[in-house]
Amino acid sequence: MAKDKAKRVRIKEFGSFQEVVLYRRLVVKLGTNLVTGGLGHLDLEVMANLIDQVAQLHQQGLEIILVSSGAIAAGRDKLALVREHKDIPFRQVLAAVGQSCLMHTYEQLFAKYGIVVAQALLTKADMSDRAGYLNARNTLLTLLDLRVIPIVNENDVVAIDEIKEAKFGDNDNLSAMVANLVDADLLMLLGDVAGLYTADPHLDPQAKLIPKVERIDSYIEHLAGGTDSRQGTGGMVTKVEAAKLATSSGVAVVIADGRQPRIISRLVQGEPLGTFFPSVTTKLESRKRWMVSGLASRGKVIVDAGAAAALKKGSLLPAGIKEVEKGFHRGDVIDIVDLQGTRIACGISNYSSADIEVIKGAHSEEIMSLLGYEYGAEVVHRNNLVML
Repeated sequence: MAKDKAKRVRIKEFGSFQEVVLYRRLVVKLGTNLVTGGLGHLDLEVMANLIDQVAQLHQQGLEIILVSSGAIAAGRDKLALVREHKDIPFRQVLAAVGQSCLMHTYEQLFAKYGIVVAQALLTKADMSDRAGYLNARNTLLTLLDLRVIPIVNENDVVAIDEIKEAKFGDNDNLSAMVANLVDADLLMLLGDVAGLYTADPHLDPQAKLIPKVERIDSYIEHLAGGTDSRQGTGGMVTKVEAAKLATSSGVAVVIADGRQPRIISRLVQGEPLGTFFPSVTTKLESRKRWMVSGLASRGKVIVDAGAAAALKKGSLLPAGIKEVEKGFHRGDVIDIVDLQGTRIACGISNYSSADIEVIKGAHSEEIMSLLGYEYGAEVVHRNNLVML
């Protein structure tokens, strides 16, 4: 893992030994197959080993947030259920039972080190407006200031799959949102896979681990393939999606096997394990991070190749817009997508979707004649635009 100059370096003395830590604020996501050991119930030995590493780093002064899966598996084990129930209400019941078991386990494991933990249950709806986003951010940052370790999970009891906009859907994307939220330095996505491979290692013995991905493009997304999760909701696809979001807001990401010895400690020191995704931008200020997260997006416009290229230096003009999707209002955050369907930017729209439907493809000087009014020559001004 490269020692990125943008990362804050902290050195801690241990007798005659100096340990170099490359990151100050971490978000560590623990997958279901990791915390259960693939056995269908919480694996206390595995969890204790991971918490020991987290506690040591916490005692060195690092700030750490855990995003933990395993509530549904813990609930199923607690209720001694063998038959799989996949309907949403029942999974919410399992989450309700299992969440307290999961938190109790973490409380006991961290208590050995005198560390206080806090439960933080989030939903996408809670964070989709600016006030909710800032409230969640302020709460998590205050907990870190108090040297409390937040344990984050999605509030599955109230988040509903059918309402697509109201659910993160998996803890990979939730962890990326949290990393974005608190301006983290590094996001660790730890599970039971070693990282991103050139092919599915279960099917192709020639598959090779990719140690570093400079930029997530269509080829990398294709390599991610389908799900590799047996119990959880995430797979390599969701991990790469999460990495794309986090790196776009200035957070470095690593996908690694959480079962490796001292994995968390070694990653913090910069050891090249798993697949590393360096951040593709400098730290974004809070308002832009909120836009990049996608939580606030109310619609999207599809632009041609010329407009996509021009966005790197300027604003979005109506001439380059090919299609408008979804109803949104003036002042809403929208996604800007290229002809291949890739989200390339986001920003605050000066016009509603109905207005853009009228002026798309037209020159800016025609806006007044087409609408009878105008709010500027740009659909999205460069000051309100974030490239991804």
